[in-house]
Amino acid sequence: MGEDGPIRVVLVDDQELVRTGFAMVLDAQPDIEVVGEAGDGVRALELLRATRADVVLMDVRMPRMDGIEATRRIVAGGERPKVVILTTFDLDEYAFAAIKAGAGGFLLKDAGPAHLIEAIKAVHSGDAVVAPSTTRRLLDRFAVHLPDADRAAAGGALESLTEREGEVLRLVARGMSNAEIAGRLYVSEATVKTHMGRILTKLDLRDRVQAVVFAYETGLVKSGQSGNSG
Repeated sequence: MGEDGPIRVVLVDDQELVRTGFAMVLDAQPDIEVVGEAGDGVRALELLRATRADVVLMDVRMPRMDGIEATRRIVAGGERPKVVILTTFDLDEYAFAAIKAGAGGFLLKDAGPAHLIEAIKAVHSGDAVVAPSTTRRLLDRFAVHLPDADRAAAGGALESLTEREGEVLRLVARGMSNAEIAGRLYVSEATVKTHMGRILTKLDLRDRVQAVVFAYETGLVKSGQSGNSG
């Protein structure tokens, strides 16, 4: 259980069977509660105006309003809820667009129950990028195609970071957790969280996933650099 009770989840997918499957898994968890379902982005936004949610599981391809536009509008509304994109392919340009729009990460639809639960808890806590290995592969493939203007603007912002903050950002972009970064840099986990907070503030980023995208945009992390290496 979180401090405010169970994690409140909304399921958004145009296939009722998919929603039903996810709902069965999640409702069986004592610390997760499904509080609503929607079949498209328009209905999802209506539902979220009336229902408090912590995490939204969001399909990308839907009628009336797709998951990218719905994610963009949810993110524009404030801190909550966090969005996890549901996708069929781990190298999906729509999933990349949704992460650029502010999603907290993405999950393959055929991921097992354990991965689904882990993803919701990770995004809710804000401490981990969902499926770091697949997120990295996605960025390896698509971040190189970002417009030069985006890259130049991001590069200018990077200069505002201290050397240690740049180091923490580089490790976050390689998929390391706060605990792993603390071990690598011989500092406390609380210190890593402080650095991370300053990084997000200085770069005007919402969360760790956007920080990872930023690191790729600026070339701070090159395609193919991954894991805990380096």
